[in-house]
Parts: sequence; C-alpha cells; structure tokens
Amino acid sequence: MTQNISLAPADTALLSDLLDRAKKAGADAADALLVRSTSLSAAVRLGELELVERSESADIGLRFIKGGRQACISTSDLRSEALAALVSRVTEMAEATPPDPLIGLATPEQLTQSWTIPDLYDTQDITAEQLIAMAGEVEAAALAVEGVTNTEGGGAGWDSSHVILMASNGFTGGYSLSSTGYGVTALAGSGTHMEQDSCSENRRFIGDLPDVKATGRKAGERAVAKLNPRKGPTGSVPVIFAPEQASYLLMDFAAAINGSSIARGTSFLKEQMGKPVFGPHVNIIDDPTLLRGLRSKPFDAEGLANARRQVIENGILTTWLLDLRSARQLGLKSTGHASRGVGGPPSPSASNMWMEPGVATPEELMADISSGFYVTDILGHGLNLVTGDYSRGAMGFWIENGKIAYPVSEMTVAGNLKDMFLCMQPANDLVRRYGIDAPTLRIEGMMVAGV
Repeated sequence: MTQNISLAPADTALLSDLLDRAKKAGADAADALLVRSTSLSAAVRLGELELVERSESADIGLRFIKGGRQACISTSDLRSEALAALVSRVTEMAEATPPDPLIGLATPEQLTQSWTIPDLYDTQDITAEQLIAMAGEVEAAALAVEGVTNTEGGGAGWDSSHVILMASNGFTGGYSLSSTGYGVTALAGSGTHMEQDSCSENRRFIGDLPDVKATGRKAGERAVAKLNPRKGPTGSVPVIFAPEQASYLLMDFAAAINGSSIARGTSFLKEQMGKPVFGPHVNIIDDPTLLRGLRSKPFDAEGLANARRQVIENGILTTWLLDLRSARQLGLKSTGHASRGVGGPPSPSASNMWMEPGVATPEELMADISSGFYVTDILGHGLNLVTGDYSRGAMGFWIENGKIAYPVSEMTVAGNLKDMFLCMQPANDLVRRYGIDAPTLRIEGMMVAGV
C-alpha cells in the first residue's frame, strides 16, 4: 500500500530490487530504508568566515529475517554489485544470530492505510549567504554584550532528508524533512576566570526561527552572569531547573516508559501503569503528528499508524512507548513508537513530547524560596534507570530570599526520580525547542552539595 505522495521512481525501484534479492536469498521477511540527505553549514569566528560546507549522502539499510533470526546491514554504495554483496553478508549475519520469536514485520492488518504528513519540509531555498549572515549575526550579538571576551564561533546550518520505507509485507511510504538553525558559544572573563554559555535554535521552517540577535545576546548575558562562581551550601533545598535542563528530566521519563526497558524489567516505573507518577497538576503529551515538529513523522518505522497520546493524565501514567517487539513481549499492541536508522532494527522512541505548562511564572515559583538552587547546567550522567536514583553535577545560581543571589559551580544535585516526579511544579514558560521539552520545574527537597 503506497500513500499518495511523490516517491522518486528510481528510489522505489532500488528498494524493490533490494527486497527481491533478499527474498531470493531465503528471507522470510525483509524491509529496507533509504535516506537521501543534503546539508549546508557555515561558521564564523570573530567576524571572519571560517567554514562553508555542503554534503550530500544516500544510505540504504536492509533488515533480513529468516527462521526467526534477524540481521541488519547498511551501505552508502548503491551500485547493483554492492547491493548483491550486501545481501550476501546480511544472510551470513542472520544465520549466526540466535532465533527470537518476538521479531517480525507487521501483519497487513496492522499497517496504516493512509496518513497525513505534518508539514515537515520547507520548500524555501536556503543559500550559503543566508547561513553566513545568520552565523555572523548570532556571534556579533554575543560579542556586543559587555563582559564577553571571546567566542567559539557562530554557526548556522540547513539540512534536508528524503526517507522511504519499503517492506515485504506490502508497505511503502515516504516523506521529506528539513531543518534550519543557528547558535553560538560565548566566553566571558579572562585567564583562569572564564565562563561560557551556548544558545542555539533549530526549526523545521526558517520562517519559524526566533530573532538571531536575541539568541546571541542570551548566550553572552548568560556567560557573563556565571562569572566568579562560588560553591553553594550543602543540604536539602528546593531546586529549580531551567527549561533546557528540565527537558533532560523529561528525557529520563521517556527512557523509563520505553517499552524495551519495561519488557526487560529494567525501569523503576515498570509497575506503575495506571498509577500516579506525577502530581495531579501534571500532564505530558507525546504527539508525532505535531505540525512542523522536530520529531514528527507520518508513520512509525514499522509502517504503523501513530497518534497524539496523553502519556501522563493528571499525574497518572496511561501508556508505555511500544514498538512491535516490545508490545509482543508484553502482550500488548504497539503504540506506533518504532524508530530506526538505516543500520539497525526498530526500537521504541518518544516523538514530540512535552510537559504542559503550569500557571505560575518562573519568578513566582522562586518567590518563597529562602535558600535554594537554580540549575542552568547539568554535567555528566548519573541516572540508575532500574532504581530511579539520580545524581548529577550541576552549575547555576544560588537563590536567597526568593531571588537569584550569586553564581555557583562544582555542585551536585541528587534524589530519586520517583520522588522528584511526584513533587514537580511546572512554570508557565514552555517553549518547544528540542522535540522533548519542559517548562521551568521546581522540585522540593533535593540534596545539594558543593563538590
């Protein structure tokens, strides 16, 4: 079944030929993914053009299934003789793998019959001159901030991809993606007393990008504000996570409800379906159909329909993120969250996920804190997904009497995500910037210590 969009005949013929080769080699089932990509980027440092690059690539991946055994392989060599060798290698690989009764393509009844592509491709031509100008503007705005002494350069880039998935179960579908973005890393101070901060923006459509100069100023102002940090006090205090860092907490939540982790029993949320995981004021949405969303797609990587889901409803966990394999293992239906690259099999992954904003401003969340920590940077990785234990290095600002008092560094924040989720308070400043996004978050009673 082919959705009514324009698929390049040469590409569909290439995929069809590859699947025919796989069947002749003994595959019970197979699917193939073709991704053609083009990217253009520019870099400017201290007002001088450093780099303009353009690249084009085409990659094809084949998943080969025979006798319950599966292997995946990919190549960027699309010549006929190279594809013949590819099939020969993947056949040998499959024979060497152990059988897995849970693998397999979707049945025809499970496949989506039609879909809508959620406005993911900007047809506007993006030139190198435009990118050079954006890179220069974002850096110049950072350098104009008093106290900024240097940068690691301003950059801007554009990329587009054309994706086609074809499978031996009859599915064929494709779509196109684009994105444009810019960013800068600003440095403040001098010698051994320097601080830095980065700001970047990325959108599917160039016209949706926020003001370039405002982004550069933000990077510069943040770097200057970090100068002369101290170590903060040690103790149990309220902690406020800036939106960029709050988004990482939402990513941790997405990992904890990933079907693969649930099926393996390696998530601290494995027994929490239908139970309160967050406070009753928290709602979390996952929506692969979001118009111009950075993680949107019209169907999942197994050809199944996807849809908007309220993952957390008034604090209650309502669903896992499932692909076919994890769904089979759990005795459930796929939620259409299969994702894959050309070189591997499908696995569950969040799409556009966000925590709905609250009603209080970030300043109001902070107003009653006599002593606390405002986290603007998280360092390292310290999450035990099995237990929920959380410990990370952090930088930011100490809060005194409801206001930002002074910058702090070399800190750690620790807690357990079970407790952290239950007492999260979201502010009203949600911006969908990364694809997985949260507003400013306040969490009570975290352990904070100077290293």
